[in-house]
Amino acid sequence: MNRRDFVYAGAAAAALTARNMDARAYAAIPGANDRVGLGVIGTGRRATAVCGGFVQDSRVQIRALADIYDKQVAAFQSRFKDQVAQAEVSVEYQKMLDRKDVDAVLITTPDHLHVEIAKNTLGTNKHTYLEKPTLHRWSERTMLMKAAADSKALLQCGTQQRSGAHYMQAKREYFDGGKLGHVVFARAVWQNFPWQRRAIPNVPQPAGLRWDLFFGPAPKVPFEMSRYSSWRSYHDYGNGLLADILTHWADVAQWMLSDAKPVSAAALGGDFQLRGDLTNPDTVSAIVRYKDWNLNFESTVLSVNNPRPSVYFEGTEGCLDLSREGYVFTPNSGEPVEVRATQNLERAHTSNFLDAIVNGSKVNAPLDAGIAASVPVMMALDSYWSQRICTELA
Repeated sequence: MNRRDFVYAGAAAAALTARNMDARAYAAIPGANDRVGLGVIGTGRRATAVCGGFVQDSRVQIRALADIYDKQVAAFQSRFKDQVAQAEVSVEYQKMLDRKDVDAVLITTPDHLHVEIAKNTLGTNKHTYLEKPTLHRWSERTMLMKAAADSKALLQCGTQQRSGAHYMQAKREYFDGGKLGHVVFARAVWQNFPWQRRAIPNVPQPAGLRWDLFFGPAPKVPFEMSRYSSWRSYHDYGNGLLADILTHWADVAQWMLSDAKPVSAAALGGDFQLRGDLTNPDTVSAIVRYKDWNLNFESTVLSVNNPRPSVYFEGTEGCLDLSREGYVFTPNSGEPVEVRATQNLERAHTSNFLDAIVNGSKVNAPLDAGIAASVPVMMALDSYWSQRICTELA
């Protein structure tokens, strides 16, 4: 990331602050405390997980669903039959943007569609919960930042750790409080994703699947079930483990260490077991260097036993193992401290989004945080595909 991008990001952040003030004013108008009408764009696995948080909040009502595959919509309706009984279903998401009773949208489509759809939802002033990764390609950032700055709506990025109470506590006590001393390494690990190593038969295109609407900005190709059902394995639609996993853990590390300015990145990996026409690696390692610390990342979809996906911070005064389940602080001298977390992060993050809409509070994962989390990912991707160390994003 060059200096120009940092300056531009700062200007955009200032514009977004002003827009968020407009959104808070909007939240204070009569009727703003009524139930928030939610539209869901993309009704697959992530939509099911995130809506598991939304439906636990009495302030929200799901009023519209959009998906290109009728079977997937039916599965979502079956899972949330009491909450979506009155929701309008459409193939084209644009229809819900015309509805005045849809106040907010959840975007949980394949990654390559995120920015295009978010631009349109923000353009119609719909509060937007954008599932991570925020960006699929670095070049998309300008369009998304402009759409957010021009909109009266709020944007929440889907990095749900940002709403975790124990994450906030760890930052206050161990990072801002200096108990770790100088952190030299942040080791980020997460393995074993059986969903992404499935054998997917190449069946004919289902009658209820609109393949023509799947592409967005991606090249148009003949239907393959694996491209639809395992799109994360294809570079045209997702960026694999570097986007799915590194986005989360890089965001945590940068947040904890108050440093979102990577200096360089190097990534290596490959298809160590999976075969076929998949274009993203099944296993990858990356090192992202910051001014005075390294982020060391490793991940594989293969069946490597990793019972505690976490970011492990190594400092001169101790170490902190920070995961979604809690954290363990081990000082150089003294007894370890363990904090266990039972909070549902999907519920916490969706609740924060609704708080921002209804009460005018701040979202925990604003666009600037989402873009900052994308920088080390994009640098690692550049390194992986170019087979060189990346020191700047073009």
